[in-house]
Amino acid sequence: MEPTSTRRDMPARLLRLLSLLQTRRQWPGAELAQRLGTSRRTLRRDVERLRELDYAVDATTGTDGGYRLARGGRGMPPLLLDDEETVAAALALATAAGSTPGIAEGATRALVKLEALLPARLRPQLAALGRAAAALPHRGAVPVDPARLALLAGCCRDGEALAFDYRDRRGSTRRRRVEPYHLVTAQGRWYLIAYDPDRADWRTFRADRIADALPTRRRFTPRPLPAEGPAEFLARSLAEADYDHTAHLHVDLPADQVRSRLFHPVPGTVTPHGQHRCRVRLSAHAPELVVQYVAAVASLGARVEVDASPEVTEGLAALAQRLAR
Repeated sequence: MEPTSTRRDMPARLLRLLSLLQTRRQWPGAELAQRLGTSRRTLRRDVERLRELDYAVDATTGTDGGYRLARGGRGMPPLLLDDEETVAAALALATAAGSTPGIAEGATRALVKLEALLPARLRPQLAALGRAAAALPHRGAVPVDPARLALLAGCCRDGEALAFDYRDRRGSTRRRRVEPYHLVTAQGRWYLIAYDPDRADWRTFRADRIADALPTRRRFTPRPLPAEGPAEFLARSLAEADYDHTAHLHVDLPADQVRSRLFHPVPGTVTPHGQHRCRVRLSAHAPELVVQYVAAVASLGARVEVDASPEVTEGLAALAQRLAR
C-alpha cells in the first residue's frame, strides 16, 4: 500500500502532473518523478489514475521511458496559472472577444468561466482591465476556425510536419506538406509561417484558406528562420508579394522620410535610390487600393513619377479629374 502521506497528497499531485504534461511534448519518467518529488512507482500509479479519469496519457519507449499527454480523452485538462499568467489570459480573451471574428463567442465564454474562478485578490485587476481596455476590430478581419488555429499551433510547438489543402488567392486548391514554424496575426488575418520542402523555401499561408489539415506524425528539427523573428518575416513576405496590380514610383524624398510620414505601411517596398530619392513598389489585388496608396505618397508634396498597370493609370487620371473640379 501507498503511505498515508502519499495518498493524502494525491489530488494536488495529480493536478501538478497534468500541469507538467502540458508544458512539454514528452517527459522522461525519471525527471517527471523528480519534479513531483515522488517515486517512479507512485508516478506510474498516478498516470493510471489519470487514465481512469479519461485523460489520454501515452507511455513512450526508450532508454529511460516517459509519458506524454496525447490528443483525445475528455478534453482540456485543468490549468495551473500564476497571478501574472491569469491576468495575461484574461486580457488576451477580452481582446479576442472584442476584435477577432470566428473566435469572439468562444473567447467570451472562456472569459466568463475564468472570471468565475478568480481568487479575490485578482478581481480588482480584472475589473480594471474590463473598464480600461478595448480592442478596435480590423475592418478586413477574416473569421477563422479556433480548432484549426489550435491544430496549427500544436504542430508548430511539437515540430510535427503538417499536410493540408490550400486555396490560393485565385481560387486554386492544392495539397501542401510543410514544416510549420509559427502563427502570426496581422491586419485582421492569421498567417502560418512554414518551410515547404517540396519548394525548398519558406512560405506564408493564410489560416482561413487552409482546409483538411492533418498532422503527419513526422517530427522535424526547425530550420533557422531567415529573419529576426516571425513578425518581421511576415511583414517582409507581404511587402514583397506580387498581386494583380502593381505600380512603381520614383519619389524625390529619402526612403526613411516616406516611411515615417505615411499614415500606414504601404503594401509593398520602399528602397533608397540615391541620397535624396527612393523607389516605392505598390502591389494589391484591386487597382483601387494601389490608386489610394499612390495618392498617399503623392500627398507628401514631393515630385513623383509613376509607372503602373493600365487600370491603375486610369484610376489615377480619374482621381486627378475629380480633384481638379
